Amino acid sequence: MSMFYRLGKLVTRYRWFIVGFWFIAIAVALPFAPQASNVLLPGGFTSPDAESEQALTLLANRLRLKVNIVQVIFTSSRYSAYDAQFVQEAQQSLASVQRMPEVASIISFTDNPRQISRDRHAAYVNLVLNSDPNSSPKLLPELQRRLHPAADLQTSIGGGPVFYQDIQTVSENDLRRAEELAFPFAVIALLLVFRSVVAAILPALVGGGAVIVSLALIFGLGHITDLSIFVLNITTLFGLGLGVDYSLFMVSRFREELAQGRSVEDAVAMTVATAGRAVAFSGFTVSIGLAGLIFFRINMLRSVGLGGVLVVLMAVFAALTLLPATLAITGARINAFPVRIPKLRKQKATIGAVVEAARTETHHGFWYRLSHLVMRYPARIFIPVLLLLVALGSPFLGVRFSAPDASILPASVPSRAAFDLLNSRFNAQDSAPILIALQTSGDVLTPGNIQNLYHYVQRIEADPRVARVESIVSADPRFTLAQYEALYAHPQLVSDPYLASFLKISVAGNTTMIQVISKYGALDQRALQLVQTIRNTAPGNGMKALVDGETAANIDYVQSLYSDFPIAVLMVAVTTYIVLLFFFRSVFLPLKAIVMNTLSILASYGMLVVIFQNGFLHQFLNFTPLGFVEASGPILLFCALFGLSMDYEVFLLSRVQEAFWQTGDNTQAVALGLQRSGGIITSAAVIVVVVSASFATADMILVKALGLGMALAVALDATLVRGLLVPATMRLLGNWNWWLPIAGVQRRPSTHSEQFVVDQLAAHESASIPPVQDTRVGGKF
Repeated sequence: MSMFYRLGKLVTRYRWFIVGFWFIAIAVALPFAPQASNVLLPGGFTSPDAESEQALTLLANRLRLKVNIVQVIFTSSRYSAYDAQFVQEAQQSLASVQRMPEVASIISFTDNPRQISRDRHAAYVNLVLNSDPNSSPKLLPELQRRLHPAADLQTSIGGGPVFYQDIQTVSENDLRRAEELAFPFAVIALLLVFRSVVAAILPALVGGGAVIVSLALIFGLGHITDLSIFVLNITTLFGLGLGVDYSLFMVSRFREELAQGRSVEDAVAMTVATAGRAVAFSGFTVSIGLAGLIFFRINMLRSVGLGGVLVVLMAVFAALTLLPATLAITGARINAFPVRIPKLRKQKATIGAVVEAARTETHHGFWYRLSHLVMRYPARIFIPVLLLLVALGSPFLGVRFSAPDASILPASVPSRAAFDLLNSRFNAQDSAPILIALQTSGDVLTPGNIQNLYHYVQRIEADPRVARVESIVSADPRFTLAQYEALYAHPQLVSDPYLASFLKISVAGNTTMIQVISKYGALDQRALQLVQTIRNTAPGNGMKALVDGETAANIDYVQSLYSDFPIAVLMVAVTTYIVLLFFFRSVFLPLKAIVMNTLSILASYGMLVVIFQNGFLHQFLNFTPLGFVEASGPILLFCALFGLSMDYEVFLLSRVQEAFWQTGDNTQAVALGLQRSGGIITSAAVIVVVVSASFATADMILVKALGLGMALAVALDATLVRGLLVPATMRLLGNWNWWLPIAGVQRRPSTHSEQFVVDQLAAHESASIPPVQDTRVGGKF
């Protein structure tokens, strides 16, 4: 007997032990699962290999530069920031904050007038923190407690630590909302599919159990390695979606086997041998797609890939152990508590509508008629559907990538409100300069290096995109090169307080910091080109420059992602091809599956650009258009959808393969496979769409884009691709679908174990359809 058939028998024999084991595992995991967010980190969007990170590390090590800053913004409709009352109230508000040991220094608007708004009725103070970015959010409650309210000033806080705290808070709220929506809607969908309370509850319980255990494992894993907060969303999305999906196929097949007159033990064994085998290979391909994220240097993607693989494997494990054991205990009671639908009351209550239609309405029903239509006109269906998918994906040609900033958060949270305030009332370029970490041969302050540095800064200042340059050789525009050389010949004698302070924070040994303020916003194309120009222009004279800043970090983020992406795509595609080659025993079926998946993914990419970059439906979806696509979004979608779309490909083609093993006729097999699986695949897709669409209600745009992108792609995949494009392609390829020129490997099962399952299937086969006539010369394939 086959391995999966033996597994079904084994699970049936030890059903109470397996259910008890899972009950204990869920009970143990339950206290830890809700705490998973406590060990997850909000950052992880940088790569240690990026030039911007190297520049930041150099400046932090040599100049003790601290970039972990909380911005306290004061606004007043009554006073100007230059009024004594405004200054006094701001100082009183910060009096207790100054005494916090975690506050390294405070840079006030009284020290730097550029921290005053254009209308002079707002100003901000930079609180420079000693702590690292990951631990800084924990300081905010104490900081806010110490920040005293001012009588005539309104106070807002922003900056990196506040942004990270808001990411954590919004992610948890999004997850809670999605779970509250997804679970009941998934149960309702299952009730409509199975029309039995017991049959509907089982998949939901299996999916929920997989999520609980996975979150508990992530809680433990988070104590060992750094994991991103976005692991929470991907775990619930895939755990609930795939857990219910796999259970749907298993329960549906079990009821089908019972309807054929099998005993409960045989029905469970055959369910695991057929649907269980497909679940195992499907889970493997989904895991391969998510494992592609582990190859990225960005920790956020790596941790999402790790969490995703973990929850998918857990969903497969639950579907192959917990669910069959529960089915063995439940037996024929799987159809208990039927849900009556008036229009369908004449049907047998013991069999779900989808399965019943597929197996008894031989000459009627939607999927039967569709299969005949596709088989009769494959080319006429293939070409329009292909062109439609390509057209849907075409907007992706105009995509613009960017790193995430506070604009991905809802306008109501503190960091986003502060972000909008700074952009609308202040010169945003001042708070996001281009930082250059410059190293010289020998001490920076030697006459030769001062001369080289002076000419280098002059070249940068001459660029029309540059507003100004702040450095030790441009601190005072009235000074000449000779004056700077004389000034720094004895740096300890510099008497001007501003220059002395600037020199102290800008120079250490052979390292100095230069700040370039662009005329354009950090994400403006001209600012991006300016950074590239600075990087591509060598300083010369033995000097070396590394460029950091928001614009440079954005460039590095995108480049890091899309330099790793081709490697991940190749790994996922090749591994998936090899797995499906052995599953389907065909050279062309795995290749066709990869192409079909790519088409549905590209279509979702195009819609991602139309919606989130161009702003289509932004009012209905409740977000502010970004003007760009967050760079990690397409990568997350590819790795998630490649495996998820393959899920439906495996289940469709596994039924086609069963029919081909029974008949040896490709056309007959394709029509039978579509007839028997089309309804259940669509039902499974509806549940995944419901779960994914629940995440589209998220306030964080990154999560909203992932949920909406997956919902749209799965909807397209289960309808246009699986219902029309795949059958049409298989009809056109004919018997080439099953070609495998590997010596010793046959298209049809030859081993005793596999033949046993095929014989069992054939012996109980009750549905058939007549061969589809080919209208072309030569008859049928």
